[in-house]
Amino acid sequence: MPSGVEVLSRHVLTAELAQDLAAADCVVFLDAAAQGVPGEVRVHRLGPDASAISTMAHFLDPRELLAWCDTLYRRLPQAWLVSVAAGSFDYASYRLSPVARAAMPTMLAEVRRLIDAQVQIGAVR
Repeated sequence: MPSGVEVLSRHVLTAELAQDLAAADCVVFLDAAAQGVPGEVRVHRLGPDASAISTMAHFLDPRELLAWCDTLYRRLPQAWLVSVAAGSFDYASYRLSPVARAAMPTMLAEVRRLIDAQVQIGAVR
């Protein structure tokens, strides 16, 4: 990864991450999606959305987390969601399914493309 890129691995998004987001110039979220053909990778630009209401007890929607970041810190990084359509959300195992495992190189290539684009415009130091 280029200098200045930090990777955080979280099982769930919690309100405490708003401070980390406020310090970032850009953020890329990776996640599984319930919609789509299993294995399909999608990239979406995200913006703050205070109406993306979550339980606040267990998880936050990335758009809601961005809204908290904007409200609390008056700072909003550029943000994207790179997701793969999942074939199963079975909780019996914490291992990636073969479909998810096969999609990882594509997901990581998309992340690298986004980072490289930010480096080129000087958004990542």
